[in-house]
Amino acid sequence: MLAVAILGYPLFEIVRLAVSDVSRFGLVRGFAGFDNFRRILADPIFLAALLRTLEWTLFVVGGTVLIALPVAIVLRLDFYGRGIARTIIMLPWSIALSMAAVVWLWAFNADYGMINAMLRQVGILDRPLQWMARPETAFPAEIVVGVLVSIPFTTTLLLGGLSAIPGEVYEAAAIDGARPWQSFRHLTLPLLGPFINIAVVLNVIHVFNSFPIIWVMTQGGPNNSTHILVTYLYEMSFYLGRPGPAAAVSLVVLAIVFTATALYMRLRSREEMA
Repeated sequence: MLAVAILGYPLFEIVRLAVSDVSRFGLVRGFAGFDNFRRILADPIFLAALLRTLEWTLFVVGGTVLIALPVAIVLRLDFYGRGIARTIIMLPWSIALSMAAVVWLWAFNADYGMINAMLRQVGILDRPLQWMARPETAFPAEIVVGVLVSIPFTTTLLLGGLSAIPGEVYEAAAIDGARPWQSFRHLTLPLLGPFINIAVVLNVIHVFNSFPIIWVMTQGGPNNSTHILVTYLYEMSFYLGRPGPAAAVSLVVLAIVFTATALYMRLRSREEMA
C-alpha cells in the first residue's frame, strides 16, 4: 500500500498537470485537455529531441554492451593482477555522473583539454577543435562519454553472469573439439542471455532518462542540437516556466520507456521459447 502511494501520487500529479492550464508558479488555472500535448507535438525542438533520445539510447546502450561483454570475459580469466584490473574497471562506478561529466567537459576543452592535446600529438588534428561548440561534434562526444560511464556497471553485471557458468561446461566443449569462438557462440552467449537482457533493460531505463551528462556538458546546446527529452523537459519546466507541457513530456517519456522495455522482454522471451 505504501509503495502504491509513493508511486501513484506523483503519477497522479503529473497526469493532472499534463491536462491542466498551469501558471509558471504551479497554479492550476483550469482544465486544458490535450492542449499541452498538442503544444509539444507542434514544437520542432521536441520532435528533434525525441529522435535524438532514441539515437542516444541506441548508441549508448549498444556500445556499452558490446564493450562490456569482452571486458567481462577478459576479467573472468585467471591472470596476474586480475583483482587490481577488476577494481580499476569498477572504480568509476562510484563517481557521480555529474562529476564525471565535469571531468569530461574539461577533457574536451578546446584550449587545455587532454583530447585535443592527444589528437594533435598523434597528428590527427592540426589545430584545437571546439568540441562542445559544434553540433556535429558535441553530441557524438556525449555519446562516447555516455558509453564510458556505463561500462563499469554493465561489466559488473555481466561478470556476475559469467561467474555463474560452470567451468566444466567449457572443459567438456574443449574435449569435444569446440574452438574458442564456438564455445563463445554456443555456450557463453546462450547461458549469459538472461544477464544480457537485464543489462539491456536497466541500461535503456537509465540511459533514456540520463540527465547529468548532456546538461553539464552542453545544456542542450549549441542551438538546441544536443537536447534529449529529459533535458528538454528540465529546460521547459524550470527555465521557461511551463509546467503543463513539461508534465506532458514526462508522460511521453514514461510511455516510451515502458513500451520499449515491454517489447524487448517479449521479443527475448519468444526467442528463448523458440
